[in-house]
Amino acid sequence: MAGSAERSVTDPDADLVLLVGQGDRSACEMLVGRHLNRVTAVAYRVLGNSADAEDVAQEVFLKVWQHAVGWRPGQALFSTWLHTVTINLCRDRLRKRRETGLEDAGDVADERHDAEKTLQSSRVSHVVDKALANLPERQRMALTLCHYQGLTNIEAAEIMEVSVEAVESLLSRARRSLRVQLQDQIADLRGEP
Repeated sequence: MAGSAERSVTDPDADLVLLVGQGDRSACEMLVGRHLNRVTAVAYRVLGNSADAEDVAQEVFLKVWQHAVGWRPGQALFSTWLHTVTINLCRDRLRKRRETGLEDAGDVADERHDAEKTLQSSRVSHVVDKALANLPERQRMALTLCHYQGLTNIEAAEIMEVSVEAVESLLSRARRSLRVQLQDQIADLRGEP
């Protein structure tokens, strides 16, 4: 259920979702175009693997296609529902990883041109991603939703199905843990002694 704040806000995706529910493929393509990058980014930050993130994104938009017919505008923003589905699919994958003990396959090499800048950016990204991956699952999800996706604590709480206070606590613990993990590595990345 959406909070009262969301009920008073017009959903910019509502018309498209209704069209998708009627089988309109171009409306579905428009929704994918609007949200694919964000969905993939959330999944990547939670899972730490681009192949898994892309798989989750595909599953999310398959669910959009399958369930748009039942969409009821006004109950929740489409983007909130989309994030909820993304987080739930990520949780399922993380649970399966723990059950099977499989390790990440790794990322495909980045082939951008500016090598030095790319290398430095890649180092920073790798260090941050590694530290993020070391966080407990719920802290990682809260940080991903609020920091990387720019959602409010209220929106993140609804998606994670916890209280706003719980999200604030998770964020505080996640930031503190990242600060400790990254403290020594930041100096190394900057080339400081």
